[in-house]
Amino acid sequence: MTMSDSRPIGIFDSGVGGTSIWKEITSLMPYESTIYLADSLHAPYGSKSPEEIRALCQKNTDYLLSLGAKIIVVACNTATTNAIGHLRATYEVPIIGIEPAIKPAAAQSENKAIGILATKGTLNSQLFADTSERFTRDMDLIEVEGKGLVPMIENGDIHSEKMVALLRDFMKPMIAAKIDYLVLGCSHYPYLIPLLKKILPASVKIIDSGLAVARQTKAVLQASGLRTKATTLGEHHMYTNLETTTTLELLVGNHMPNTSFESKSF
Repeated sequence: MTMSDSRPIGIFDSGVGGTSIWKEITSLMPYESTIYLADSLHAPYGSKSPEEIRALCQKNTDYLLSLGAKIIVVACNTATTNAIGHLRATYEVPIIGIEPAIKPAAAQSENKAIGILATKGTLNSQLFADTSERFTRDMDLIEVEGKGLVPMIENGDIHSEKMVALLRDFMKPMIAAKIDYLVLGCSHYPYLIPLLKKILPASVKIIDSGLAVARQTKAVLQASGLRTKATTLGEHHMYTNLETTTTLELLVGNHMPNTSFESKSF
Protein backbone atom coordinates (compact mmCIF):
# COMPACT_ATOMS: atom_id res chain seq x y z
CA MET A 1 0.00 0.00 0.00
CA THR A 2 1.43 3.38 -1.04
CA MET A 3 1.85 5.80 1.84
CA SER A 4 0.87 9.45 1.69
CA ASP A 5 3.53 12.07 2.46
CA SER A 6 2.03 15.44 3.28
CA ARG A 7 5.35 17.17 3.94
CA PRO A 8 5.99 20.22 1.72
CA ILE A 9 8.11 20.53 -1.41
CA GLY A 10 11.03 22.87 -0.63
CA ILE A 11 11.94 25.38 -3.35
CA PHE A 12 14.61 28.08 -3.32
CA ASP A 13 15.97 30.71 -5.67
CA SER A 14 18.32 33.65 -5.43
CA GLY A 15 15.20 35.81 -5.28
CA VAL A 16 11.63 36.10 -6.50
CA GLY A 17 12.22 34.73 -10.00
CA GLY A 18 11.90 31.09 -8.99
CA THR A 19 8.19 31.72 -8.52
CA SER A 20 8.00 30.98 -12.26
CA ILE A 21 9.06 27.42 -11.37
CA TRP A 22 6.80 27.38 -8.31
CA LYS A 23 3.81 28.23 -10.51
CA GLU A 24 4.51 25.25 -12.77
CA ILE A 25 4.92 22.90 -9.80
CA THR A 26 1.75 24.02 -8.06
CA SER A 27 -0.24 23.92 -11.31
CA LEU A 28 0.89 20.36 -12.01
CA MET A 29 0.49 19.17 -8.40
CA PRO A 30 -2.15 21.39 -6.75
CA TYR A 31 -2.58 19.11 -3.72
CA GLU A 32 1.10 19.29 -2.75
CA SER A 33 2.15 21.91 -0.21
CA THR A 34 5.26 24.04 -0.73
CA ILE A 35 7.75 26.26 1.06
CA TYR A 36 9.48 28.84 -1.14
CA LEU A 37 12.63 30.73 -0.15
CA ALA A 38 13.52 33.93 -1.97
CA ASP A 39 17.15 34.60 -1.00
CA SER A 40 16.79 38.18 -2.21
CA LEU A 41 19.32 39.45 0.32
CA HIS A 42 22.04 37.74 -1.71
CA ALA A 43 20.63 38.25 -5.22
CA PRO A 44 21.86 37.99 -7.84
CA TYR A 45 23.84 34.77 -7.53
CA GLY A 46 25.21 35.21 -11.05
CA SER A 47 27.92 37.64 -9.96
CA LYS A 48 29.23 35.47 -7.10
CA SER A 49 32.02 32.89 -7.02
CA PRO A 50 31.21 29.15 -7.20
CA GLU A 51 32.28 28.80 -3.57
CA GLU A 52 29.89 31.55 -2.45
CA ILE A 53 27.05 30.03 -4.47
CA ARG A 54 27.57 26.58 -2.96
CA ALA A 55 27.57 28.03 0.56
CA LEU A 56 24.33 29.93 -0.09
CA CYS A 57 22.68 26.85 -1.58
CA GLN A 58 23.65 24.78 1.44
CA LYS A 59 22.24 27.46 3.77
CA ASN A 60 18.95 27.48 1.89
CA THR A 61 18.73 23.69 1.80
CA ASP A 62 19.44 23.40 5.52
CA TYR A 63 16.66 25.86 6.28
CA LEU A 64 14.12 24.12 4.06
CA LEU A 65 14.95 20.77 5.64
CA SER A 66 14.55 22.29 9.10
CA LEU A 67 11.00 23.22 8.05
CA GLY A 68 10.27 19.63 7.03
CA ALA A 69 10.78 19.68 3.25
CA LYS A 70 10.67 16.21 1.65
CA ILE A 71 12.41 17.23 -1.60
CA ILE A 72 14.48 20.25 -2.64
CA VAL A 73 13.95 22.09 -5.92
CA VAL A 74 16.80 24.41 -6.86
CA ALA A 75 14.76 26.91 -8.88
CA CYS A 76 17.84 28.84 -9.99
CA ASN A 77 20.00 28.16 -13.03
CA THR A 78 23.15 29.65 -11.52
CA ALA A 79 22.71 27.65 -8.31
CA THR A 80 22.12 24.43 -10.26
CA THR A 81 25.08 24.82 -12.59
CA ASN A 82 27.44 25.65 -9.74
CA ALA A 83 26.15 23.63 -6.78
CA ILE A 84 23.87 20.74 -7.75
CA GLY A 85 26.66 18.15 -7.50
CA HIS A 86 27.66 19.40 -4.07
CA LEU A 87 24.07 19.34 -2.81
CA ARG A 88 23.41 15.81 -4.06
CA ALA A 89 26.61 14.59 -2.44
CA THR A 90 25.73 16.28 0.87
CA TYR A 91 22.05 15.46 1.38
CA GLU A 92 20.00 12.27 1.24
CA VAL A 93 16.73 13.88 0.11
CA PRO A 94 16.06 14.16 -3.64
CA ILE A 95 17.49 17.32 -5.19
CA ILE A 96 15.95 18.70 -8.41
CA GLY A 97 17.86 21.26 -10.47
CA ILE A 98 17.16 23.52 -13.42
CA GLU A 99 19.34 23.98 -16.49
CA PRO A 100 18.95 26.14 -19.59
CA ALA A 101 16.92 24.21 -22.19
CA ILE A 102 19.74 24.10 -24.72
CA LYS A 103 19.12 20.50 -25.78
CA PRO A 104 15.53 20.91 -27.04
CA ALA A 105 16.33 24.27 -28.64
CA ALA A 106 19.31 22.80 -30.50
CA ALA A 107 17.31 19.77 -31.60
CA GLN A 108 14.49 21.88 -33.06
CA SER A 109 16.44 24.82 -34.52
CA GLU A 110 16.14 24.98 -38.31
CA ASN A 111 18.39 28.02 -38.68
CA LYS A 112 21.13 26.32 -36.65
CA ALA A 113 21.29 29.46 -34.54
CA ILE A 114 19.99 29.75 -30.99
CA GLY A 115 20.33 32.46 -28.39
CA ILE A 116 20.71 32.15 -24.64
CA LEU A 117 20.02 34.93 -22.16
CA ALA A 118 21.53 34.03 -18.79
CA THR A 119 23.48 35.31 -15.82
CA LYS A 120 27.26 35.48 -15.73
CA GLY A 121 27.37 32.66 -13.19
CA THR A 122 25.47 30.31 -15.48
CA LEU A 123 27.37 31.22 -18.65
CA ASN A 124 30.74 30.75 -16.90
CA SER A 125 29.88 27.42 -15.27
CA GLN A 126 31.43 24.11 -16.26
CA LEU A 127 28.03 22.44 -16.53
CA PHE A 128 26.86 25.04 -19.04
CA ALA A 129 30.08 24.69 -21.02
CA ASP A 130 29.71 20.91 -21.16
CA THR A 131 26.06 21.11 -22.22
CA SER A 132 26.79 23.69 -24.90
CA GLU A 133 29.69 21.66 -26.29
CA ARG A 134 27.57 18.54 -26.40
CA PHE A 135 24.50 19.91 -28.16
CA THR A 136 25.57 22.98 -30.19
CA ARG A 137 28.70 21.89 -32.00
CA ASP A 138 27.25 22.42 -35.46
CA MET A 139 25.40 25.69 -34.83
CA ASP A 140 25.75 29.26 -33.69
CA LEU A 141 25.13 29.82 -29.98
CA ILE A 142 24.70 33.50 -29.18
CA GLU A 143 25.33 33.98 -25.46
CA VAL A 144 24.24 37.21 -23.80
CA GLU A 145 24.61 38.05 -20.12
CA GLY A 146 21.40 39.64 -18.83
CA LYS A 147 23.31 42.08 -16.67
CA GLY A 148 21.01 44.19 -14.52
CA LEU A 149 17.83 42.24 -15.25
CA VAL A 150 17.57 40.31 -11.97
CA PRO A 151 17.77 43.38 -9.66
CA MET A 152 15.09 45.12 -11.72
CA ILE A 153 12.76 42.11 -11.54
CA GLU A 154 13.43 41.83 -7.80
CA ASN A 155 12.20 45.41 -7.47
CA GLY A 156 9.10 44.72 -9.54
CA ASP A 157 10.47 46.96 -12.30
CA ILE A 158 9.43 44.74 -15.20
CA HIS A 159 7.57 46.98 -17.67
CA SER A 160 9.67 50.16 -17.47
CA GLU A 161 11.29 51.95 -20.40
CA LYS A 162 14.68 51.06 -18.93
CA MET A 163 13.81 47.35 -19.00
CA VAL A 164 12.62 47.58 -22.62
CA ALA A 165 15.80 49.40 -23.62
CA LEU A 166 17.99 46.78 -21.93
CA LEU A 167 16.19 43.91 -23.61
CA ARG A 168 16.36 45.57 -27.02
CA ASP A 169 20.11 45.94 -26.60
CA PHE A 170 20.54 42.33 -25.44
CA MET A 171 18.49 40.99 -28.37
CA LYS A 172 20.38 42.89 -31.11
CA PRO A 173 23.13 40.28 -31.64
CA MET A 174 20.57 37.49 -31.54
CA ILE A 175 18.35 39.10 -34.15
CA ALA A 176 21.43 39.78 -36.30
CA ALA A 177 22.38 36.09 -36.07
CA LYS A 178 18.83 35.10 -37.15
CA ILE A 179 18.18 32.86 -34.17
CA ASP A 180 14.97 30.86 -34.24
CA TYR A 181 15.06 29.83 -30.56
CA LEU A 182 15.78 31.92 -27.46
CA VAL A 183 16.64 29.95 -24.32
CA LEU A 184 15.99 31.69 -21.02
CA GLY A 185 18.77 30.68 -18.64
CA CYS A 186 17.46 32.28 -15.46
CA SER A 187 14.24 31.55 -13.59
CA HIS A 188 13.58 35.30 -13.30
CA TYR A 189 13.41 35.76 -17.06
CA PRO A 190 10.05 34.09 -17.88
CA TYR A 191 8.43 37.23 -16.46
CA LEU A 192 10.01 39.10 -19.39
CA ILE A 193 8.48 36.90 -22.10
CA PRO A 194 5.69 39.39 -23.00
CA LEU A 195 8.31 42.10 -23.60
CA LEU A 196 10.65 39.76 -25.46
CA LYS A 197 7.87 38.70 -27.81
CA LYS A 198 7.36 42.34 -28.78
CA ILE A 199 11.08 42.81 -29.49
CA LEU A 200 11.93 39.56 -31.29
CA PRO A 201 10.68 38.47 -34.71
CA ALA A 202 7.47 36.45 -34.45
CA SER A 203 9.33 33.40 -35.81
CA VAL A 204 11.57 33.16 -32.71
CA LYS A 205 10.36 30.64 -30.15
CA ILE A 206 11.16 31.27 -26.47
CA ILE A 207 11.95 28.31 -24.20
CA ASP A 208 12.23 28.15 -20.43
CA SER A 209 12.62 25.10 -18.20
CA GLY A 210 9.74 25.56 -15.77
CA LEU A 211 7.36 22.86 -16.97
CA ALA A 212 10.20 20.36 -17.40
CA VAL A 213 11.31 20.95 -13.80
CA ALA A 214 7.74 20.49 -12.53
CA ARG A 215 7.38 17.22 -14.43
CA GLN A 216 10.70 15.96 -13.14
CA THR A 217 9.74 16.88 -9.57
CA LYS A 218 6.47 14.97 -9.93
CA ALA A 219 8.25 11.93 -11.38
CA VAL A 220 10.84 11.84 -8.58
CA LEU A 221 8.19 12.23 -5.89
CA GLN A 222 6.22 9.38 -7.45
CA ALA A 223 9.24 7.10 -7.79
CA SER A 224 10.33 7.83 -4.22
CA GLY A 225 6.90 7.26 -2.68
CA LEU A 226 6.72 10.88 -1.53
CA ARG A 227 3.49 12.03 -3.21
CA THR A 228 0.65 13.26 -1.04
CA LYS A 229 -2.70 11.49 -1.20
CA ALA A 230 -4.52 14.66 -0.11
CA THR A 231 -7.58 15.73 -2.09
CA THR A 232 -7.61 19.32 -0.87
CA LEU A 233 -5.43 22.13 -2.18
CA GLY A 234 -1.99 22.41 -0.62
CA GLU A 235 -0.75 25.19 1.61
CA HIS A 236 2.06 27.46 0.43
CA HIS A 237 4.45 29.55 2.51
CA MET A 238 6.73 32.07 0.80
CA TYR A 239 9.64 33.58 2.69
CA THR A 240 12.01 36.34 1.67
CA ASN A 241 14.98 37.65 3.68
CA LEU A 242 14.65 41.11 2.17
CA GLU A 243 11.66 43.42 1.84
CA THR A 244 10.49 41.83 -1.41
CA THR A 245 7.17 40.44 -0.19
CA THR A 246 5.36 43.02 -2.34
CA THR A 247 7.14 41.77 -5.47
CA LEU A 248 6.39 38.17 -4.51
CA GLU A 249 2.70 38.95 -4.13
CA LEU A 250 2.73 40.87 -7.43
CA LEU A 251 4.30 37.98 -9.35
CA VAL A 252 2.23 35.24 -7.72
CA GLY A 253 -1.05 37.17 -7.80
CA ASN A 254 -4.07 34.93 -7.36
CA HIS A 255 -2.31 31.90 -8.87
CA MET A 256 -2.97 29.67 -5.86
CA PRO A 257 -5.10 30.11 -2.72
CA ASN A 258 -3.74 29.22 0.71
CA THR A 259 -0.54 31.21 0.05
CA SER A 260 1.16 33.33 2.71
CA PHE A 261 4.05 35.78 2.36
CA GLU A 262 6.53 36.66 5.07
CA SER A 263 9.84 38.47 5.40
CA LYS A 264 12.20 36.68 7.77
CA SER A 265 15.88 35.87 8.28
CA PHE A 266 17.29 32.60 7.01
